[in-house]
Amino acid sequence: MAWDETGDAAARDRQVLGGRERLSFLGEDSLDARHLEAMEQLRLLYGYPEGMPLAPFFANLAHSPEFFAGYMALGVTASTRSALPARVRELAILRTSWLCGAPYAWGEHVHATRERLFSPDEIARITQGAAAGGWDDLDRAVLCAAEELHADAMIGDATWAVLADHLDERQLVELPILVGHYVMTAYVQNSLRTRLTEHGQGLSAR
Repeated sequence: MAWDETGDAAARDRQVLGGRERLSFLGEDSLDARHLEAMEQLRLLYGYPEGMPLAPFFANLAHSPEFFAGYMALGVTASTRSALPARVRELAILRTSWLCGAPYAWGEHVHATRERLFSPDEIARITQGAAAGGWDDLDRAVLCAAEELHADAMIGDATWAVLADHLDERQLVELPILVGHYVMTAYVQNSLRTRLTEHGQGLSAR
């Protein structure tokens, strides 16, 4: 049975993380200056400590230096140069990570946004999605957009109309690109069984 049909976070964590990592970890000496600069930008954005070791996901991704460079370029752009408000951006990332059953991405973004952008109650409601109570119109539309993209590979007309009332044309272009980037992230992290960081809590994180 698919993850999104069970919603059992602990079981999904075991499924994705229970086996050994599928690739070896490479060190920073496998990367060049452009890779290290991109990681430093993300470290500063999310407030990670200086000198922290290469994160497990990046240590896996380093097996493909050129794809690493392209992936990081899009990730840094989405995180530091997107026109989307931070709350909209992270709401879309968290809902997409949950829908994809992605323990690594979910846990990292809960850690980065808890209390700063979302209360623990809001994080719990993100797991329930647009159908949960308490969202304003924009929040609900962003959640709906992530859900519709996941289910049908497009944002429906009703959801688009609400988004267009709150976001400009640049932001409307960037939202599905952002969601697609984190779907790709889930595919890679889950398939490689990338282990969690020291503060990662997987899908149980709230």
